[in-house]
Amino acid sequence: MRRVVSLVPSLTEAVAVSAPGLLAGVTDWCTHPADLGGAARIGGTKNPDVEAIVRLRPDLVIANEEENRAPDLAALRAAGVEVLVTEVRGLPQAFRELDRVLVGALGLARPGWLADAERAWARVEPAGPLDAFVPVWRRPWMVLGRDTFAGDLLGRLGVRNVYAGHPERYPRVPVEELAAAGCDLVVLPDEPYRFTADDGPEAFPGIPAALVSGRHLTWYGPSLAEAPAVLAGALRAAR
Repeated sequence: MRRVVSLVPSLTEAVAVSAPGLLAGVTDWCTHPADLGGAARIGGTKNPDVEAIVRLRPDLVIANEEENRAPDLAALRAAGVEVLVTEVRGLPQAFRELDRVLVGALGLARPGWLADAERAWARVEPAGPLDAFVPVWRRPWMVLGRDTFAGDLLGRLGVRNVYAGHPERYPRVPVEELAAAGCDLVVLPDEPYRFTADDGPEAFPGIPAALVSGRHLTWYGPSLAEAPAVLAGALRAAR
């Protein structure tokens, strides 16, 4: 494998850390690691420049079924580009998909950080039990619902997402309903919406707020190795 385009920030980091120099193109949202070796920027995850990607002549484009749009991936395939689409709804699936991309598709040796991440999550110490809701957007308010990677990670840390049984994966819920949900905690990540100490907690008076790293909560890549400690520390600090 010579040239790879990544349409997923966490997979960009996984490839860049494991095999520097493979990445020919990345999205505008790919921020880690800081030095991506001069890889071309090809637009956003939801609006990539398909023609620019084709001009890069990649051997493989790496995508995700949730982060990237099916019409864009179909257009790349129609142009003769090989596209690998990942699906990640929980931690075990994340480990399998990282193996499939890095070892299976790219032919790399299994990276040490992946084994470190597996060990870190195998010995995780829950910070709960805690009932919580997890906003991911405001205006309108949206929260984690069923079948999400971030929800699975929080569950392993002892946090029960009270909207995990909702029929939608990212339901819109009125702020008044959230504030009255009777939860022990509100978990506020800094992506995709950038919640901060001054933007988010004030909507839920009387409910402790855990401000957490979105990269450690939602990315499946090298950050997984330190995510248990980082997330558990944020959860404990909020109580």
